[in-house]
Amino acid sequence: MNATSEPWQWDETTWRRHVERVRAGRRLTPPWPGGAKVAVALSFDSDHETIPLREGETRPGRLAQGEYGSRVAAPRILAALERHGVPATFFMPAVSALLHPEEARGYVTAGHEIAAHGWIHERNMLLAPADERMLAARALDTLEEITGVRPVGVRTPSWDFSDATLDIIGELGLGYDSSLMADDECYEILADGEPTGIIELPVEWIRDDAPYFMMERYGSLRPYTPPREVLRLWCDEFDAARAEGGLFQLTMHPHIIGHRSRMVVLTGLLEHIAAADGVWFATHAQVAEHVRTALPRQTAPPGERP
Repeated sequence: MNATSEPWQWDETTWRRHVERVRAGRRLTPPWPGGAKVAVALSFDSDHETIPLREGETRPGRLAQGEYGSRVAAPRILAALERHGVPATFFMPAVSALLHPEEARGYVTAGHEIAAHGWIHERNMLLAPADERMLAARALDTLEEITGVRPVGVRTPSWDFSDATLDIIGELGLGYDSSLMADDECYEILADGEPTGIIELPVEWIRDDAPYFMMERYGSLRPYTPPREVLRLWCDEFDAARAEGGLFQLTMHPHIIGHRSRMVVLTGLLEHIAAADGVWFATHAQVAEHVRTALPRQTAPPGERP
């Protein structure tokens, strides 16, 4: 089939090949530790200055918004998590960690997980595979050098997934990803129909603070949802996950959720969850390791194909 043909001209072999390249495999819903009714995996993408930097924006205005994420918001978030005794996963671009090494080390010292989130929050779907691979490897090495801990999981910047991303995740020996949206529950990622051993902790825009609160001064993007309405929505998501005995995964950003009126969402959510019984708070790595026990014995470890 001609590569320049329109999608409506593709034969079945072509569109099936695209669809089956990266697919959800077995749904992984084993009993949670201690008989818990729900697993709660909170995460924060500590992007900070990397969002404007990846666009080549070097003027102080937008960089200051990113600086707020590290200077003000991250300490607020860490304090709230400590008050409730809750572990979380911080996905951090390597450039953010280089700009704020004490913050990166502070996550680990406080008992949280640090995980990969690209080099400079690059758009990996615009990169050649060799460049994407190089940046991903450099990011892992940098986070390990700064924190003393090598990440075991990744969230791709902007949840972008190129044709090479899955292979790169496997080659680098990462055990889980948190960038795809094929389920509410964890699943094993398939590559061309074959199990990879890589666990997916699915994300969703509903469970992300950015769509509700982002602002672009010269564009049409404006916050449109009051913070307390987001709190109600996320409480509903948690309640449904608990009723189903499943996973409640949430993605937040310090420079977004960490403002005073929006911290009401995080603290209110933590209080709502704390009022429920049978809750297992865990990092993404802990969830991935737990559900891995449900994988078939013949599944290959990350980085290998059966």
